[in-house]
Amino acid sequence: MDLTVPGSAAWVCLVRRWVADALTVAGHRDVDGARLVASELVGNAVLHTGSGRPGGLVRVKVFEVSAATARVEVIDEGAATVPLPRRSDDDECGGRGLWLVQRTAISWGTRTVPRRWNLVWAEVSTLDVLDTPDLGSSPRRRPG
Repeated sequence: MDLTVPGSAAWVCLVRRWVADALTVAGHRDVDGARLVASELVGNAVLHTGSGRPGGLVRVKVFEVSAATARVEVIDEGAATVPLPRRSDDDECGGRGLWLVQRTAISWGTRTVPRRWNLVWAEVSTLDVLDTPDLGSSPRRRPG
């Protein structure tokens, strides 16, 4: 499944909803990680790449990797730098997007695609932690 939107922050919430709906319809139960990853990657594309210029576009793809894993890909119009997580000071309001992606995703990466555009991808678990065997007091468990 894929969706192309204008390179504007106003479209990030639509992408979040679209990712959640697409995965929920496909039978995935916990889509919060995929929503967060899509939101951060599209936001970064709008802020840091050619996609954020007037007329720019961002393409989002969602793939089912397994019944418990999904892959989100964001293709933007490229930038002079490679996307990398960075350390942000406590008093900074931004700069944590790829750090969040790195912490949320099972794996993630980036590559250049034709026309020198960037593709940033992340694979996330969509397994509802309530469906897993009792693992004790895991910090990711939801209260029942």
